[in-house]
Amino acid sequence: MNESKAYDHIIDFIVRGMNPNEIINFRPPVATSERLEFLVNKEKEGLISSEEKSELDHYLMIEHIMRLAKAKARKQQRA
Repeated sequence: MNESKAYDHIIDFIVRGMNPNEIINFRPPVATSERLEFLVNKEKEGLISSEEKSELDHYLMIEHIMRLAKAKARKQQRA
Protein backbone atom coordinates (compact mmCIF):
# COMPACT_ATOMS: atom_id res chain seq x y z
CA MET A 1 0.00 0.00 0.00
CA ASN A 2 1.18 3.45 -0.89
CA GLU A 3 2.30 5.41 2.21
CA SER A 4 0.08 8.40 1.37
CA LYS A 5 -2.93 6.07 1.00
CA ALA A 6 -2.29 4.71 4.49
CA TYR A 7 -2.16 8.27 5.81
CA ASP A 8 -5.39 9.08 3.96
CA HIS A 9 -7.23 6.26 5.72
CA ILE A 10 -6.08 7.45 9.14
CA ILE A 11 -6.87 11.08 8.33
CA ASP A 12 -10.34 10.20 7.05
CA PHE A 13 -10.98 8.24 10.26
CA ILE A 14 -9.95 11.23 12.39
CA VAL A 15 -12.05 13.66 10.37
CA ARG A 16 -15.16 11.42 10.34
CA GLY A 17 -15.04 10.85 14.08
CA MET A 18 -14.61 14.43 15.24
CA ASN A 19 -16.03 17.87 14.74
CA PRO A 20 -13.84 19.77 12.22
CA ASN A 21 -13.34 22.59 14.77
CA GLU A 22 -11.97 20.11 17.32
CA ILE A 23 -9.43 18.88 14.80
CA ILE A 24 -8.42 22.37 13.69
CA ASN A 25 -8.05 23.60 17.27
CA PHE A 26 -6.13 20.57 18.54
CA ARG A 27 -2.79 21.40 20.14
CA PRO A 28 -0.52 18.90 21.85
CA PRO A 29 0.16 19.30 25.57
CA VAL A 30 2.92 21.76 26.49
CA ALA A 31 5.13 18.92 27.75
CA THR A 32 4.90 17.22 24.34
CA SER A 33 5.77 20.43 22.50
CA GLU A 34 8.72 21.01 24.81
CA ARG A 35 9.98 17.45 24.28
CA LEU A 36 9.72 17.86 20.52
CA GLU A 37 11.65 21.14 20.67
CA PHE A 38 14.31 19.47 22.84
CA LEU A 39 14.72 16.62 20.34
CA VAL A 40 14.86 18.97 17.35
CA ASN A 41 17.59 21.01 19.04
CA LYS A 42 19.59 17.88 19.90
CA GLU A 43 19.35 16.78 16.28
CA LYS A 44 20.51 20.18 15.03
CA GLU A 45 23.48 20.00 17.39
CA GLY A 46 24.31 16.47 16.23
CA LEU A 47 23.90 15.11 19.76
CA ILE A 48 20.77 12.99 19.28
CA SER A 49 20.88 9.29 20.19
CA SER A 50 19.33 6.64 17.96
CA GLU A 51 16.46 6.18 20.45
CA GLU A 52 15.82 9.92 20.50
CA LYS A 53 15.97 10.05 16.69
CA SER A 54 13.34 7.33 16.51
CA GLU A 55 11.17 9.25 18.98
CA LEU A 56 11.61 12.44 16.94
CA ASP A 57 10.68 10.62 13.73
CA HIS A 58 7.47 9.39 15.36
CA TYR A 59 6.57 12.89 16.56
CA LEU A 60 7.16 14.26 13.07
CA MET A 61 5.01 11.55 11.48
CA ILE A 62 2.16 12.31 13.88
CA GLU A 63 2.55 16.03 13.24
CA HIS A 64 2.35 15.38 9.50
CA ILE A 65 -0.83 13.33 9.93
CA MET A 66 -2.41 16.04 12.07
CA ARG A 67 -1.54 18.76 9.53
CA LEU A 68 -3.22 16.73 6.81
CA ALA A 69 -6.26 16.10 9.04
CA LYS A 70 -6.52 19.81 9.83
CA ALA A 71 -6.32 20.69 6.14
CA LYS A 72 -9.09 18.22 5.35
CA ALA A 73 -11.20 19.52 8.25
CA ARG A 74 -10.82 23.08 6.94
CA LYS A 75 -11.87 21.88 3.50
CA GLN A 76 -14.98 20.25 5.03
CA GLN A 77 -15.86 23.50 6.79
CA ARG A 78 -15.78 25.37 3.47
CA ALA A 79 -17.98 22.79 1.71
